[in-house]
Amino acid sequence: MTDLGSTILVNAAALFAVILALWAYSVKIRDVSFIDAFWAFGMVLLACATWAQSEFPGARSHLLLGLTALWGLRLTLHLWTRWRAHGEDPRYAKIMGSVMEKKGWSWSKTSLLSVFLTQAPLLFITCLPAQLGIWASEGSRIVLGPLAFFGATIAIIGILFETIGDAQLNAFRANPANTGKVLDTGLWRFTRHPNYFGDACTWWGIWLIACETGLPGWISIIGPIFLTFTLTRWSGKPLLEKGMKKTRPEYADYVARTSGFFPLPPKSR
Repeated sequence: MTDLGSTILVNAAALFAVILALWAYSVKIRDVSFIDAFWAFGMVLLACATWAQSEFPGARSHLLLGLTALWGLRLTLHLWTRWRAHGEDPRYAKIMGSVMEKKGWSWSKTSLLSVFLTQAPLLFITCLPAQLGIWASEGSRIVLGPLAFFGATIAIIGILFETIGDAQLNAFRANPANTGKVLDTGLWRFTRHPNYFGDACTWWGIWLIACETGLPGWISIIGPIFLTFTLTRWSGKPLLEKGMKKTRPEYADYVARTSGFFPLPPKSR
């Protein structure tokens, strides 16, 4: 069995090398916002790296890798396609400009320290359920139990929820008649952020699968906790809604009647 410390070090080194390459690319194109697409793909890379270092990966390892890849590759393609179509994300442009103004840093230094080297450890932490779960499952020492099947179900529901939500939003935006309007049908009728809810479900599900490995799995709970906090309290929902309230006159009414995260029936007005 591969030593956990060695596995983590190899994964961290690989992630750091890729992050530096992406930073160099960002300097060349003067845009950092493609990092969102790499966030999901980076977790796939970490899961693959952990699986590849296992001498005898078992059923749980395959399940964790498969779910991580299914979630991550779909989301990466979605976010990469969106970035290529719409260009730089205004949120990142604002962050970059603010840091450069306050600290007097160059564009390249700001990109490295405020975006890429900040994102890397957060990505690594979020992916701990997949990494520790795959590592602790080597050799099929622990069979898949009810908790793993429940976790897989939750993760698949999350992937489907996010995929459907993204498809509905893409279709809505593709119609010129919807310019300046708020999507409040489909899954978006029950939650203002079906994509974020789907992300959270996926990683709580992956964590439940990892839990059956014992202490390594339980420790990895920091991953879904951090992801949920990020989506609901930090850089996800708060920043996105702040911008929406400024650009969409109908958004305040939408907020008043629609759940902010968990899908619930809309409130009567």
